[in-house]
Amino acid sequence: MLKSMTGYGRAQQTVGEWEIQVEIKSVNHRYFEFSARTPRAYGYLDERLKGLIGEKVSRGKLETGVTLFRTEGRDAEVEVNLGLARSYMEALRGAAPELGLRDDLELSALLRFADVFQVKKAVEDEEEIWSAVRSVADQALARFVQARQEEGERMQADISARLDQIEKQVSEVELRSPQTVAAYRERLKAKLDEVLEGRGLDEARILTEAAIFADKIAVDEETVRLRSHLAQFRGLLDSSEPVGRKLDFLVQEMNREVNTTGSKCSDVEITNRVLEMKAELEKIREQIQNIE
Repeated sequence: MLKSMTGYGRAQQTVGEWEIQVEIKSVNHRYFEFSARTPRAYGYLDERLKGLIGEKVSRGKLETGVTLFRTEGRDAEVEVNLGLARSYMEALRGAAPELGLRDDLELSALLRFADVFQVKKAVEDEEEIWSAVRSVADQALARFVQARQEEGERMQADISARLDQIEKQVSEVELRSPQTVAAYRERLKAKLDEVLEGRGLDEARILTEAAIFADKIAVDEETVRLRSHLAQFRGLLDSSEPVGRKLDFLVQEMNREVNTTGSKCSDVEITNRVLEMKAELEKIREQIQNIE
């Protein structure tokens, strides 16, 4: 089944003491392009997320966002420089008598001296954090892949209907093509009869001219190749592998056969069929630009 390169998936869950949210979205792109928005302290998650998503996605421009914070516990530890605090207190108490001040120092006075306190980030286990993030990322990725598959199914239904229309037009071209030769032969015979005024027609010459004309406008090879391409195209639609580039190539090949058919034929009916096929191929080409 086809997969669209456009998709969105989001998951949010509390894992242990962590509140985690993962968001994945993508648009079409020629190759696999990945970018992540994670908190600066957790930049090591980027490559792991890229590897995780890369197992499920081969093409598309992807953007992944991760937010996480502790619901309880400490993100950091505060340490007090006791030696420095003691020096501040002794210095202040020593200056109080000299300045004629009352010694009313309390513990809260130390808050004015920021260098007494040192904040240290709590040591975190990267593997533990990745395990928690991955459990949420797996959920977001599953929803993301499902969205791409559902969009791909809608695209496949639309493309299949257009392939049906092209095959219908091919059948009409194949039916009409011999009729144009017969009509040419009749026109040629009527013209010669008018010119010669009934003095006898060279049937062999008429058949020869008709044969030359038939050879010039013959589109059997083009329609046979076109049907072959259509069959290959349908086969790829049911493939479980990424097929966007192969489909793009086949559309180019089909367009070439249709153009050749149009250039060979001057018949109005066939020209109309060719125009309809080109219109359907253009719509298919637009669709497959978004297929993985």
